[in-house]
Amino acid sequence: MSDCLVIIPTYNEKENIVKMIHTVFSLPHDFHILIVDDGSPDGTATLVKDQQKEFAGRLHILERKGKLGLGTAYIAGFRWGLERPQYKYFFEMDADFSHNPNDLVRLYQACAEQGGDMSVGSRYVKGGQLQDWPWDRVLLSYGASLYVRLITFMPVMDPTAGFVCYTRRVLEAIDFDKIRFVGYAFQIEMKFATRQLGYKIVEVPITFTDRVEGISKMSNGIIKEAVFGVMQMRWRSFFSSYGIS
Repeated sequence: MSDCLVIIPTYNEKENIVKMIHTVFSLPHDFHILIVDDGSPDGTATLVKDQQKEFAGRLHILERKGKLGLGTAYIAGFRWGLERPQYKYFFEMDADFSHNPNDLVRLYQACAEQGGDMSVGSRYVKGGQLQDWPWDRVLLSYGASLYVRLITFMPVMDPTAGFVCYTRRVLEAIDFDKIRFVGYAFQIEMKFATRQLGYKIVEVPITFTDRVEGISKMSNGIIKEAVFGVMQMRWRSFFSSYGIS
């Protein structure tokens, strides 16, 4: 019985999801998958359900109505997994292969064998890199990471990263009702909450590749949330904790 749950939010990922499922289940470590689908009109959920016939007990799906945000999708997945005591390690990963599924094993080892409470697939530590990105997007991404580090004082080189492993103890300690962000800034806030509560964050170098199939979900609203929200998050931290009261 697996103690690892890989949570993958989806919205219109029919080009990627079946290949992703098969790739994760081919890994040398035993992972379970939870797809959190936000009512994809392209039939992503139907494809997942078809795969459940082959991977019964290992592949799960949580269907939601409409696009409710990346952060709420992950929190819904966390809550689902925490209700099942077998899961000790929870993973965030994109469906589009920008995160290499083979690195799941390394993220797991960083927590299970190397003492991390959270492990982060990092583009900006030694050995990490970006592949097939235009220079302006690289500059924006690295600049955002530098900005977050300056505002939050987090010793995390890639605070915006979305390829993450959490131990159960971290997720059980965080009050999800205090997590404000629903877009990509959610990734920043979860790392900030983990750090604020005194847990150890370990970065694992990865190669991040731009998606090949499907359409990017990035928007101006997401960028604004990250820029202005980080300052608000830092200010609130002087007066409250992310811990469960």
